[in-house]
Amino acid sequence: MATIKRTNIAPLNDQLTVTISKADYLNAYETNLKKQAKTANIPGFRKGMVPAGMIKKMYGQSVFTEVILKTVDNEMNQYMAKEKIDIFAQPLPLETAFANMDQNNPTDYDFSFEIGLKPSFEIKTKEIKVKRYKIQVTDDMVQNEMERLQIRNGNMTEPEAATSEDNVLNVTFIESDKDGNEVEGGIRKDNSLLIKYFSEKQRKQFIGKKNDDTVVIQLKNAFDDKELDIILNDLALTKDDAEKYFKIVITKVGLVEKAPLDETLFTVAYPNQAITNEAEFKAAIKKDIEGYYDQQAKNQIHDQIYHGLIEQTKMDFPVAFLKRWLQKGGDKQRTEEEAEKEYPVFQDQLKWTVISTQLIADHKVEVVAEDLKDFAKQQLMSYMGGQLGALGDNDQWLEDYAARMMQDRKFVEDSYHRISTDKLFNALEAEVTAKEEPIAAEKFADLLNSHKH
Repeated sequence: MATIKRTNIAPLNDQLTVTISKADYLNAYETNLKKQAKTANIPGFRKGMVPAGMIKKMYGQSVFTEVILKTVDNEMNQYMAKEKIDIFAQPLPLETAFANMDQNNPTDYDFSFEIGLKPSFEIKTKEIKVKRYKIQVTDDMVQNEMERLQIRNGNMTEPEAATSEDNVLNVTFIESDKDGNEVEGGIRKDNSLLIKYFSEKQRKQFIGKKNDDTVVIQLKNAFDDKELDIILNDLALTKDDAEKYFKIVITKVGLVEKAPLDETLFTVAYPNQAITNEAEFKAAIKKDIEGYYDQQAKNQIHDQIYHGLIEQTKMDFPVAFLKRWLQKGGDKQRTEEEAEKEYPVFQDQLKWTVISTQLIADHKVEVVAEDLKDFAKQQLMSYMGGQLGALGDNDQWLEDYAARMMQDRKFVEDSYHRISTDKLFNALEAEVTAKEEPIAAEKFADLLNSHKH
């Protein structure tokens, strides 16, 4: 009968030695070898009639090794489940019996593993203090957005070159390096945008440009915060991709004559609202801007909570073990120097995983199928915006779309993570101490841009 000996070798670092006897694996080895004989397809022999000696010579050692390792793995899993041992990563095998397994000399074997133990810790969410920013929406912001809608829905002309910030450019975004050399297999996507959507420093590079001219940009420097969010969404990127460079190829220069402020524009911009005059139009725009900034402020609270939890939750780690695991047990082999360099980020990720796993359990956070369907619908509605009305029976169209997305494994996995994270932070938001602080949109944008994880 297999036995397991547990020895502490360092803080939060134990060694497990699994001892198995012939009785633990020999019967399984012989059974698996017989199965191999029944299925082996060897020229000169009928299926199932290959001599046992030949089968043993050809396949015996690999079957022997596989059975022993599977036996050891099962014993380890049963032991850790019974003892309720909570570990980081996977057990790290030590150089013991792995090289000495011999089907011709079956015997008792000892296999040793290192394990890194998760620490005990205390989470004090209520001690975390955050600022609830209230962004001030000004008349200028409303006016600028109203003009944006007028331009978006105006009549297009095609001058020879761009002469002002009001010019519209049809462009192709081509992922590149900072010198404009295309990235093989990189992003390539068409878009249309006003020169004024670029940051103030970037705009002058486009004045005088004609069809087929190019400009190289870095996303984080080329756009201010709100426009950057829009462009990242258009390119199917995240905030983490803002460092990327793109070569922009101009395919058409245009100039829009603004749409008049009448019910035609109001209906196009807000098809589900009965807006009849400019005052109501501005009120709807202001509400949209407030909604955008309220969500950004909410995201910022969640970011403060994340950092508060990381900084205030004291936790020890089996550092030496984890560095060895990074070298030998991760997704790729690393040198000692590489493991040393990567370790600080790796530990922060582990710390958050441990904290969030505990909090999700404490708050009984669950994601059900209906959550995933609603998330798919919200994504589509956000993407389509005012164009959704052209799809006829919206409810049925959304249902069909959500049903298709539920069959996409990557979508389900990614959405599950996002939804569970949102649910967790929404629960935590109700527990932390929050102080409201008014802030101008420009200062709030600066705060977001200056922040780094």
